Amino acid sequence: MAAMKPRGVNGPMEAVVENRKIVMRIPSDGGGRLVVELSQEEASELGGLLLEAAGE
Repeated sequence: MAAMKPRGVNGPMEAVVENRKIVMRIPSDGGGRLVVELSQEEASELGGLLLEAAGE
């Protein structure tokens, strides 16, 4: 069995297309990553909401 070791570096925020879904990986405080799977429509809606919240 593999040992569970904390990740040394969380890496950058990323979004990739996997099997017709968009998968976002967001580094979180305390280590690890938040992984979110979105459809194209959900990603578009989220993008609009983030731009609105950022004041753009």
